[in-house]
Amino acid sequence: MLCLRAPRRAGLWWGLLGVVAFSFTLPFTRIAVEGLPPLFVGAGRAVVAAMLAATALAFTRQTLPCGRQWWRLAVVGLGVVAGFRLLTSVALATVPASHGAVVIGVLPAATAVVTVLRTGERPSRGFWICSGLGALAAIGFAGVQGGVGALGGAALVFAAPSWADLLLFGAVLLAAIGYAEGGLLARELGAWQTVSWALVVSFPVMLAVTLAAIPDGFPSATPAQWLAFAYLAAVSMFLGFFAWYRGLAIGPMARVSQVQLVQPVLTLIWAAALLGEEISVPTVLGGTAVILCAGLAVRARITR
Repeated sequence: MLCLRAPRRAGLWWGLLGVVAFSFTLPFTRIAVEGLPPLFVGAGRAVVAAMLAATALAFTRQTLPCGRQWWRLAVVGLGVVAGFRLLTSVALATVPASHGAVVIGVLPAATAVVTVLRTGERPSRGFWICSGLGALAAIGFAGVQGGVGALGGAALVFAAPSWADLLLFGAVLLAAIGYAEGGLLARELGAWQTVSWALVVSFPVMLAVTLAAIPDGFPSATPAQWLAFAYLAAVSMFLGFFAWYRGLAIGPMARVSQVQLVQPVLTLIWAAALLGEEISVPTVLGGTAVILCAGLAVRARITR
C-alpha cells in the first residue's frame, strides 16, 4: 500500500512544482507584450526554448523518437508550444493577467476530459462534479468580468465573453490535448525529453512566425520586458515542463491535472505584486471557487 501511495504523492508534488513555474507566465507575458509584439513573444520564446532543448538533447546524446512518436510530438507541439503560447500572448495584449488567470482555470477540467478519452482512466463521479464546478466558475468569471469592464466597474452584469476570452478558451483546449499526449509520451521518452523533442519539432514553424512578427527588424524593449521574455523562454516554455510532465507521467494524470487549479490563485498574487493590478471581488470569488474544486477533485478516487 505504501508503495502505491508514494508515487501518487510524488506525482502531485512534481505537478505542483510545474504549476508554480507556470503561474508566473501570464504576468510576465503581460509585461513582455507591453514593449514587444504579441506574436513575437508567443513564438520567439519557443524558438529560444527549442535551441536550449536541442543543446540538451545533443549534449546528453538522447535516442531519436521512432515511428508514431514523431506525430504525437507534433500534437504536443501544436498544443503547448504553438497554440497555447500564441493565443495567450495575443489575448493578454488586451486583458489583464488576473483576468486571464481565472479564465484559464478551466484547463484542469479540460485536461481531465482529454486524459480520460486518451488513457482510459476512470475518475469517480465526485471528481467530475468538482472539475465541472471549477470549469463553470472560470467560464462564469469571464462573463462577469466582461460586464464589469464594459461598464467601467459600475455594476456586475453578465456579458458574452470577449474575443480575448475566446482566444483564452481556445488556448485551454489546445493545451489540454498537448498535456494529455505529453504525459503519455513522458512515460516512454522521459519528462524533459518529451518537451525537448516537441520544441525541436515545432522549431521551423515557430521560427517562421517569429520572423513574420518583426518585419521591421529586431524589436526594442526595456530591460524588464526582455527579462520577462527570458523567463517565458527558459522556464515557462522549457524548465517548467520538466516537473509538469514528470508529475503527469507518475499520475494518475486526471488527478495530477487538477493541481493546476491552484495556478489562477498564484497568478493573481503575482499580478498584484508585479503589475499592481487591482484584485476585484469577482476575481477573488472566482479564484476561491476553482481552488476549492481543485482540492476536492485531487482527493477523488480514480481507477486506472
